[in-house]
Amino acid sequence: MIREILKMGDPRLLKVARPVDDLADPALKTIIADLYETMHAANGVGLAAPQVGIDLRVMIFGFESNSRYPEAEPVPVTTLINPWLENLTDETEEDWEGCLSVPGMRGLVPRSTHIRYGGTLEDGTHVEREAHGFHARVFQHEFDHLEGVLYPHRIRDLTRFGFIEALFPQSDLAALEKAPDASQHPLTTIGDAA
Repeated sequence: MIREILKMGDPRLLKVARPVDDLADPALKTIIADLYETMHAANGVGLAAPQVGIDLRVMIFGFESNSRYPEAEPVPVTTLINPWLENLTDETEEDWEGCLSVPGMRGLVPRSTHIRYGGTLEDGTHVEREAHGFHARVFQHEFDHLEGVLYPHRIRDLTRFGFIEALFPQSDLAALEKAPDASQHPLTTIGDAA
């Protein structure tokens, strides 16, 4: 089922999500399936459960290619339950991010360039990975949603935050990320970066 994506300003996006206690709960499979259906319908690269109003530490991310981030390298499609994050360097890099909860906008966001992350997969096994580049950025963006943080909170220079059509007037991105009319689409409108 495609769920409504909460928009920045909704207080539920500012809460720290609670851990999943029962991995065998059948409702968890439904939530994960709904997250994927919602993310794909919105052409996102990631989505966290709090973005659809579910107060659980569950996130999905990954893609082969994505028109919202045409230059980005593929990121493995991953579902993580109760994920964790470790920064492996103090080095950060700024790059443009958008978010399905902040439709039609982009901002220049600093992120760690080298991370280790992990969590529990849908089948109950544990995974641990190191990531660089866009992969690291996407994970950090979605992990932030579990901590009640949206990417605009991390922007250092607010002159580098705005509407896509104003920031990148010659880009096709504005049409891709234009907030849909609620009367024509079930979504109110990834992440994430991501």
